[in-house]
Amino acid sequence: MKILIAACNAKYIHSNLAVYNLKAYAKEYSEHLVLKEYTINQQTDDILRDIYLEQPDMVCVSCYIWNISFVRDLMDTLRKILPDIPFWAGGPEVSFDAEEFLEKNPAFTGVMVGEGEATFLELIRYYVEGKGSFSQIKGIAYRREICVSEEKNSQSHEQNGSFQSESQICHNGWRELLDLSTVPFAYEDLSDFRNRIIYYESSRGCPFSCSYCLSSVDKKLRFRNMELVKKELQFFIDRQAPQVKFVDRTFNCRHEHAMEIWRYIKEHDNGITNFHFEISADLLREEELALMADMRPGLIQLEIGVQSTNPQTIKAIRRTMNLEKLKRAVAAVHSYGNIHQHLDLIAGLPYEGFESFRNSFNEVYDMKPDQLQLGFLKVLKGSHMKEMASEYKIRYQTKEPYEVLSTNWLTYGEILKLKTVESMVEVYYNSGQFQKTLEYLLPYFADAFSFYEAIGAFYQKKGYGEISHSRMRRYEILLEFVWECAEGGTELSGDGIKDCNRIKDCTGVSAEEAWGQPPISVEEAAECMVFDLYLRENLKSRPSFAGNQKPYEKAVWEYRRANRIPKTAHIEIFRKGRAVLFDYTRRSPLTNNAYTEEITIENIRRGEEDGNV
Repeated sequence: MKILIAACNAKYIHSNLAVYNLKAYAKEYSEHLVLKEYTINQQTDDILRDIYLEQPDMVCVSCYIWNISFVRDLMDTLRKILPDIPFWAGGPEVSFDAEEFLEKNPAFTGVMVGEGEATFLELIRYYVEGKGSFSQIKGIAYRREICVSEEKNSQSHEQNGSFQSESQICHNGWRELLDLSTVPFAYEDLSDFRNRIIYYESSRGCPFSCSYCLSSVDKKLRFRNMELVKKELQFFIDRQAPQVKFVDRTFNCRHEHAMEIWRYIKEHDNGITNFHFEISADLLREEELALMADMRPGLIQLEIGVQSTNPQTIKAIRRTMNLEKLKRAVAAVHSYGNIHQHLDLIAGLPYEGFESFRNSFNEVYDMKPDQLQLGFLKVLKGSHMKEMASEYKIRYQTKEPYEVLSTNWLTYGEILKLKTVESMVEVYYNSGQFQKTLEYLLPYFADAFSFYEAIGAFYQKKGYGEISHSRMRRYEILLEFVWECAEGGTELSGDGIKDCNRIKDCTGVSAEEAWGQPPISVEEAAECMVFDLYLRENLKSRPSFAGNQKPYEKAVWEYRRANRIPKTAHIEIFRKGRAVLFDYTRRSPLTNNAYTEEITIENIRRGEEDGNV
């Protein structure tokens, strides 16, 4: 018998730990198991062909918010070409409404609810050995075929012994949670994971009760045996896996557990592997921070869910967070300069209106994260937020991803504005490609949110929002935006921009007196953009807005020869003879930016003093 376990991932770079765990747990039947990973971006015909050619006797598929529609359609079509085999589903997207799912999706035989490893093993044993019955397997919902009499003569009501089959949906209840240490290691080799993220778990469950999160449903926090964890981490380290992403919901909820793992990966660092952790920063202790301060740059990266800085919102979502401790911990880690920090916000939470979210955004932005993820509330099946949706007047999409449309505090129009801000943050902040430019531009705006709101409004006004742009085009659009601001940005951005260029007309006070800085300069903004461009790569062709370098060619050539500067490095001369060396052989392990150094080229300085430059 051949049993095909299928995963449909969001992208090729992702992998599905759940299906690997299922296969590992049922290893006694490994000769019967085939594991396949696809993506929702593949052609359906290609996946159908691949599954059909395997000629499986059973298909099991893992269901999530990002793939459920794709999976439903795929299995519905697959049923037509494989009509006589059982199809089983599992995962969070089908666990909390298993009976309803089966009623609406006749292609499926049953659903494995909750943790699937032990359930899957019993199910495989039933199919392979033909012993027992579905009714004896905990953790499943399934169709039970029953026979009912069929009236052949409706007038005489004579049954004549003829029967037809109907199905009744049964649910055997959820299974007891596993001891995590009994789940075998999911990976045999890493040859299939080149250029892909490897996922790993050292704990399951979460001690917190955040109302929007399914992890809060599982209150039993379980940790994997530490000796197993160390052995498995060494497997990744020995094979120089590029990145291992821990899926533990709050990795540092137990101090001793986190410390032992962090010490181990620090002591056994191979100089290559990066480990990703989702943590609560306000739980970090001095001992943990001291250990982090001494880590190799890029050894670990941290994902920190702030979600909101509104105290009323935090209380309503039943989240435990000390914001001041979180800020201090994030600031400490930032000061080390060796750890990438990714901070999260969620729009659409209770009591968080547009202005409240603006405040939350600005507070988190001021923490200087390497990435700021602006997400939108998803009202998930099984979550407490779904139970409270009516009370909070949360309207959300009927189909996945069940994303918020409006709340008591936030209109749909305001959500659209926040989505534009999210897009601009992704392009201009999270890309890391505009650091110098943002450093120059943001002081001209009332706050960080106002800048992203203004550039977003500019995109909408110009019709740029629906177009895919090249990296260079993003710079050109930003420069267009600066031009419009310089010519009088009040019409463009309302109260957001500090209208330095026209402030004297209104108040009689100069921009420099009012804001402590000169008016916004297109030339200076363009120079910042040139700096940012060369920070990432040694450009083959110069941007249209870059300054003319011809007057400096001889002086730069002589400097290169005298100091043996390789051709792979770049030297850029900015206004007032300021010269910067970009060395691409010494890149930052965190940002991949070139090493930069301000250098002195005497001929340029002298030429400037003589008025020749």
